[in-house]
Formats: sequence, structure tokens, C-alpha cells
Amino acid sequence: MSADRTLPQTAEELRLAQERSLQRARPPLQVPGYEIERFLGAGAYGEVWVAMDRNTGRRVAIKFYTHRGGLDWSLLSREVEKLAFLFTDRYVVQLIDVGWNADPPYYVMEFLEQGSLADRLQEGPLGVPEALELFRELAIGLVHSHGKGVLHCDLKPANVLLDHHGKPRLADFGQSRLSHEQTPALGTLFYMAPEQADLKAVPDARWDVYGLGALFYCMLTGDPPYRDAPGAADIQDVSGIEEQLSRYRELIRTSRRARRHRAAAGVDGELAAIVDRCLAPDPQKRFPNPQAVLGALEARAARLARRPLLVLGAVGPAVLLVVMALFFWKLIGTAVGTTNEEVIGRALQSNRFAAQAVAGTVAEKIASRWHVLEHEAADAELRQLLTAATGKRRGTPERNALQEWLESVDREYDTLETASWVVMDSEGTQLARSPFSSTVDQNYAHRDYFHGLGKNLRRGSQGIEPIHEPNLSAVYKSDTTENRKVSFSVPIFSAKRTDPDRRIIGVITHSVELGRFAEWRPQDSSLADQFSVLVDSKPDWTGRAGVILEHPHLAELLRRKTGDLPDLRLGPAYVEQIEKLRAAATNTSEQVRASSQTASLAQYHDPVGDKYQGRWLAAIRPVIVNDRPASVGDTGWAVIVQERYVAAVEPIQELGYRLVRLGLWALAAIIAVITALWGFVMIVLDVAPRIRLVARLRRKIGLGRAPDSGGSLGSSLESRRATAGAGDFSPRTADDDSLQ
Repeated sequence: MSADRTLPQTAEELRLAQERSLQRARPPLQVPGYEIERFLGAGAYGEVWVAMDRNTGRRVAIKFYTHRGGLDWSLLSREVEKLAFLFTDRYVVQLIDVGWNADPPYYVMEFLEQGSLADRLQEGPLGVPEALELFRELAIGLVHSHGKGVLHCDLKPANVLLDHHGKPRLADFGQSRLSHEQTPALGTLFYMAPEQADLKAVPDARWDVYGLGALFYCMLTGDPPYRDAPGAADIQDVSGIEEQLSRYRELIRTSRRARRHRAAAGVDGELAAIVDRCLAPDPQKRFPNPQAVLGALEARAARLARRPLLVLGAVGPAVLLVVMALFFWKLIGTAVGTTNEEVIGRALQSNRFAAQAVAGTVAEKIASRWHVLEHEAADAELRQLLTAATGKRRGTPERNALQEWLESVDREYDTLETASWVVMDSEGTQLARSPFSSTVDQNYAHRDYFHGLGKNLRRGSQGIEPIHEPNLSAVYKSDTTENRKVSFSVPIFSAKRTDPDRRIIGVITHSVELGRFAEWRPQDSSLADQFSVLVDSKPDWTGRAGVILEHPHLAELLRRKTGDLPDLRLGPAYVEQIEKLRAAATNTSEQVRASSQTASLAQYHDPVGDKYQGRWLAAIRPVIVNDRPASVGDTGWAVIVQERYVAAVEPIQELGYRLVRLGLWALAAIIAVITALWGFVMIVLDVAPRIRLVARLRRKIGLGRAPDSGGSLGSSLESRRATAGAGDFSPRTADDDSLQ
């Protein structure tokens, strides 16, 4: 058996394969006077072949228009017309011959072995010096082209050819327009200006400015701007040229500005700014023409050339300034340092007093809520209604009577900020709720406000006893509103306190949503330099501790009604600090309680972040209800009074500013010397002064005025035009993303 597993071909398949293999082996036409040597590339409208002039032996490139993609006959005439306009310009590919009447038509241009800039970029991005030189040369070429009234309109790496010295030349003027033409011209995606991507656009010199910037960006990064922007890959999949162009315009105008060129090694801020201005989506913010780009480049080059002299002129004065700055720094540091600790200490002490006062106020408000609940729990009518309603179904007269009683209590205390009032039986089942909700008849014995164990248990847990004394629950998530809440609760006894046979028959509670504790009024301004924060150090329904109950940020969000409040929590270190303070506050030793209930923090960081970022001075004080036993009075809450560090040390800063102002008088003489030295340097360097005083000073010191040919843009361009010579060019292969 043969080891060859190649499938045999039919005669027709073999014929087609041979035609495909010979497809690029034969040129579309034998051009008289030229011997065609090899295929170079193919584009949207034709093929390019390398040939040799039989008379001179010179290699040329022949571009055949093979009518692919529905060629408009004006395409060839337009490109030939523009090349004829620029025939003597060394920055543009030179036209040699045209075959108007051939089939297919063609034109002959000079060939270059180095190929296009696109070929060069396949090896990777260029270094800044090489890219900058090409950028400058291309700008000069465009100045020449625009000077003869020709706008290129399709700048991209494939349309830039490199001669044997590596100098760039402009090619492919198929989309070019004369300056007076009003016909739109579509360039290549990611290289053409956004306003150019419009079938009604009028040609503008700023199109080429954008293309010039895109070329430079591509040379520095390897890719054109915005090609990697979100949604860029989908543009070519859009059907319809107008929709595709609309998507492209929208992409350029809405995407984040291209910035990868700034990361290229050697790109300084001034050069990056030139690229940014070339690529400005708004044409009004772009350079008006390539000559303005050249002017910016030459101005930058002049400043770079002057930099060594400027640095040298600054070294001596800078040394003197450094010495004086060290002296003043030492002086200011000594003066400020002696008072800094004292001021911070006073601020911390003030915060301690404030925290103590606020914590006492909150404790009183918590106690008052318990008093309200205890008052209602002792109501004989409630005991009767609860006893009668226990075990009854919803809708029975007993249950309805209990619901009506609770709603009347809710109305009675309408000034007391509450989310809901609830009465539960001794098993934890809700018998009444105001406002009424679907949670009635559900069992909530697992919640901390029922059992008072300091944390929420697993739903359905058995053998749970109700609270025997007032309780402030851990934070939980409401089943009704899904908002986070805390609840104040007290037990309901079957008889008065004096009755030895009394028992717990239920629990009455009311809840408060986070950020709505009415007795807590943090400052209205979210940017206050000093304010108080309320924190719960007990674990909430998630098992984590340190949730922030009240904060100016939460108050601001509630005013704006921005939806669910964020889950703000203190870090573990702060929670541990609060736990230690709580332990000290409930200690049996009077001395320990007096000295350890408040902690001062010189390095506090607000967990909210954003505009609350930075260093704060803080004091932490647990909220203890002193008229209750320790098991009840330790609420688990804590007050944090925080003061912005910058505001606290502002007097010290003001002292420093005064010392600086005094020091400035001492430095005035040095600054005068430096100003004189720099003024002299600037007079020397300003070879073409626009200010009459500077020109007069130059004449007095014998410098005079430099001749116009010394560095002006116009003379520079004229000298380049005079020395421009002819060179060889090679054609490029049309890119697939070109919108021609």
C-alpha cells in the first residue's frame, strides 16, 4: 500500500488549482518599453508590478487599474492629475508614464526597494528620533503639496514610501483633492479625521493634519489611534457605508483620548501635546495646516537646543537658592515643630470631650425609646389584647383589636422616627405590625430583637427564649423593605412587676432604618471639618461587625434619595478598639471606667473615602446607658468624633506661612540676581525679538538682530525646496480597511 495519503484531484480541480497558482505569475498587460519582472502587491482597485525600463535599465513600478470593486474611471485620472501637479517635488512619488487607453489602464512611477512605511512598521514601532524625523519630513511634504493646492486626504503608513536614505515620500493620491474642490474624499479608518468620514464633507487642510498625527502616533505605538477603543472592532461589521462612517465619527468623539504615545520612551510633554493637537476630534482645536505643525516642531527644537544653556545659567542661582531654602526650612521646621504636638494634643482633647457629650446624648435618646416601649408594654389593655390574640388567626376580632391598638400607638408617637412597630407573642410570631405587612404571622424568634443574644440566629432555630429586659438589636436586613435596620425592644409581662407569678407573654419593638435615627443629627454639610459618626460594633446579620449607622455621607444620600445606602464599615482594628473601650466601660472598677472609656486617634481614616479621604484626628466613645445594668446599658454602639487634620493644624500652617513671608524678604536680593541673569540669557537667545526694548538692549550690548534666514520657517522651507531632488518610489498595497 502506498504511504501517500494525498487525496487525488479531478481534472477540473487540477485546472482550477493551476489557474490560481498562475494568477499572480502573469501581469494584466505587457506595457510597451518595460519588461515586467515580478508581482509586488494588490489593492482594492488594482495590482502593482515591478518592471524594468528597457531603455535606461531603471526599475519602475506599474499600477494596473483592474476594475476591481467597481472602479470609477475618475479614480485614475484624479490620481494622475495630482501626481502631475507635484511632479518635481521630491517628497512625492514621481509619475513617469500613463496608459490611458490600455486595458486595463495603468500608470508608471518610480520604484523603491525599501517599500512603504507600513512594511517598516511590521518590524515594530519606531524609536522617537527616527519617528520624529519622518514626521517632520512628512509635514514638509504636505506643506509643499498644500502649497500647490493638493490635499492628500488619505495619509496612512501604506501611502508613505521610503527612499534609499529612509526619507519619506507621499504616494497614492487616489483620494486627493485640489483645494478648491468640494467633492468629499473618504480616507482610511483610524487614520482619517472624524469630520472627513462624511459623504457630504468638504475637503479641508486639517484632514491631512489629523492624518499626519495618526501617522506619528502609529510610528510611536505600532497602531493607529482608537483602533483598540471599545467598539472599534465592530465598525467594519456594520452594513452600509453611511452607518459605518457615523459609527466611526461617534467612536472618535466619545472615546477616551488616545494616550499610548505618551508612554513611548523619549516622548516629552511638548511633543505629546503636538500629537494631541493634531488628533483633536474638534477641527477647530487642531493645527490649521501642516505648516503650523512644522512651526510647533521647530519651536520645540529651538527650546531643546537652548535647554543646556538655560540649565547652565540656572545651576549657580539654584545652588544658592537651595542653601537658602535649607536654612529657611530648618527655621520653619523648628518653629512649627515646637507647637505642632501641642495643637494636636489640644484638638484630641477637644474631640474627647465632644465624643463624651455626644455619646451621653445618644444614650439618653436610647433610654427614652426604651421608656416609651416599657410604658406601652405595661399597658393593661395591651396585656389583655395580646393574651386574647395569641393563638388566633389573622382576621379574627382579637387579632384585629391588637392591630388597631398598635396602629394607634404608632400614630401617638408619630414624631418619633420609626420604620415599624411590632408586637410578637412569646414564641416570636408577629401578631400585629404597623404599618401592616405580609410579615405578620411569620416567626422572627431568630432575630436579636426577640432573644437579645447579640446576634441573629439561624431561621427556624428551636428553644429560643424571648428577652427579659430592654434590648438594642444588632443590625439586620428587613424582609419587607430590604433596608438595614436596628430595633429597640422590651418584653411584655402578663402582670405588674409586683406579681410574683408574672411571665413573659410577648415582645413589643419598634425599628429604625440606618440613616434615619431622628435623635441623631450630624452636620448638614458633608464637607464639615468636624462631625460625629455612629457605629455598631456588634456583628450584624452577615456576621461582620463595625457597620456605620449614621454618617454625614448617609444623611446626604438620604436627602438626595439615591437608593440603597452603601455598606459602610470600620476596619477590624477600629472595631477591636471599640471592644476594648466597651470592656473598660462595663468594668466594675470606678477608676478603670473613668480613665478608659474614651480613646484618641491621631491617625484615623474615614472608611467612606472620596471627599472624606485623608488624615483625621478622632475620639471614640462607647454609648453606655448608665441607668441600666451593664448587660443592658452596653448598647454595642460607639460615637466617633472626627476632625480633619488639616483644619486642626491650620494655625500652625498660618505660622509657617508668616515665616515664609518673612523669609521671602531675605530671598529678594537673590531673586533679583537670578532675574537679572535670566534676563540677560533671554536677551542673548532671542535672535528675533518682537519687543522693542529687547531689540534696543541687544543693540546696546553689540548683538544686533539676526538675519531673517537664520531660523525662520519660511526661509527654512525655501531652502529645502531648493535642494529637493528626485528619487525612487515604490507603490503600496491598498489596505483592507480603506474606505475608497
